[in-house]
Amino acid sequence: MGIIFAINGSPRKDGNTANMLKTVLDVCTEAGHKTELYQAGGKTVRGCMACGGCGNHIGRCAIDDWINELYPKMTEADAILLGSPTYFADLTPEIKAIIDRTGFISRFDGMRFSRKIGAGVSAVRRAGSIHTLDSINHFFLINDMIVPGSRYWNMSLSREIGEYQNDKEGTKTMRRLGENIVWLLEKLR
Repeated sequence: MGIIFAINGSPRKDGNTANMLKTVLDVCTEAGHKTELYQAGGKTVRGCMACGGCGNHIGRCAIDDWINELYPKMTEADAILLGSPTYFADLTPEIKAIIDRTGFISRFDGMRFSRKIGAGVSAVRRAGSIHTLDSINHFFLINDMIVPGSRYWNMSLSREIGEYQNDKEGTKTMRRLGENIVWLLEKLR
């Protein structure tokens, strides 16, 4: 079976974004796939320095931090989920650092994300999530990944902790996203 690796970019470890990702992972686990949720939000973050060091140390970033712990998990996975709340109509700095730094590492490492499944999710108070999801999807598409959809945008109208559980359409959207990831994994095998 496949490996689905989800990254929570919210500083709230058990907030709405984490619960959205857990809903998708639960569907994948029920189908027999191995899943893992990684908490990136709230970690000290450094953006890419465009130093090219990842070209000298294949598979590693020159900045020696948690991104070097994260990258191998991403390359081992068959599907990667990136979750970010929407802050000021954009993603969190942790997710942006993951996008920039692992994207460069992968390019120097033989395009290791190519033909993996990639899906983004976003919790949002009211608006701005489309930009957040677009930013995440651009990362997947430029890395030659396969991006599944759902019955609506992969977002939930939920600001306060626990509001996601009351968003019936959002929870149905996450479950369907999980079903589509499982379906894709089976088709790709």
